[in-house]
Amino acid sequence: METRLYFILGDVLANVAVGAVVGIACAAAFSPGWNMIIAMFVGMAIGMVISLPTLLGFVALFGAMEVMLPAMTTGMLTGMVVSMSATMGDLAFGPAAVLGIKSGLGVLVAIYLINILIKRRAPKWTN
Repeated sequence: METRLYFILGDVLANVAVGAVVGIACAAAFSPGWNMIIAMFVGMAIGMVISLPTLLGFVALFGAMEVMLPAMTTGMLTGMVVSMSATMGDLAFGPAAVLGIKSGLGVLVAIYLINILIKRRAPKWTN
């Protein structure tokens, strides 16, 4: 993962954008009539499909590998979380977008922490 501020801000912007867009799409697609488990899987698929076109501008500016891994994970997680929330009760677009943004930032923090852990342990595994 890139540690320069420009790329970190790009990751944050990409994850926030993907989280908000996928959250709104899943809030529009699901209602309390859906089964929660089915909605989770369908929401994950919606998140993957919507993430790719949303990322096209970010990939050109910040690099494909640095942006795609966290943002596609954000799309999948946000799709699952928002779709399951929408099955429990009506979910408006605003709260769905906020839930997607929170999911995106959480995924980004988790990926950066895992990357730090892996880099710290890498010399033990490669010697």
